[in-house]
Amino acid sequence: MDVGGIIWLSVKVAFVAVVFSLPLAFAVSWVIARTRLPGRWLLQAAVTLPLVLPPVVTGYFLLQWFGRNGAAGRFLDSFFGISFAFNWTGAALAAGTMAFPLLVRPIRLSLESVDRGLEEAARTLGAGRIRTFLTVTLPLALPGVFAAFALGFAKAMGEFGATITFVGNIPGVTQTLPIAIYSLMQTPDGDASARYLIGISLVVGIAAILISEMIGYWL
Repeated sequence: MDVGGIIWLSVKVAFVAVVFSLPLAFAVSWVIARTRLPGRWLLQAAVTLPLVLPPVVTGYFLLQWFGRNGAAGRFLDSFFGISFAFNWTGAALAAGTMAFPLLVRPIRLSLESVDRGLEEAARTLGAGRIRTFLTVTLPLALPGVFAAFALGFAKAMGEFGATITFVGNIPGVTQTLPIAIYSLMQTPDGDASARYLIGISLVVGIAAILISEMIGYWL
């Protein structure tokens, strides 16, 4: 088993999942924290849903929608050439879906902690909405974004259930760190490699939690 390839694939999947999920997570966090949109509590509930559903169920829904026979999957493949089925991009989609709630929460809390008086002062001094956002709101909310990235990356690195349900266990293509650990535990003489990968998972998880807690304490 190519341990280096597994680690590289897992890092790539987690990084892509978080980078592409962050803008949407920020937009959703803004709607929840800064608007009075009726029913935004339903949006918050929908965001939290992947945390309470069994990951296999989330993977099943992804398969139904983004698989080769799914409506979204056929559309993206036909018009943009993007295929998620049995591909590492599908693993990134599954990881991003499962990590999404952990991206939204710290960003929302960070936006709620921004002093509105500073934004109003900037507007009074002639700054428009976009300039106020770029020079006041976003810099003050960045710690929450960094915390979200750390937690989301660790969650994406450890995603198992939705990934294996959606894209399977294909060595070198969709076999990420937790799936490789599971496979090694099912094979003779795989304990040593499994323990090595488990150690890496622990380091990533502990580092992400420490970074998130340090940022939260600083805030």
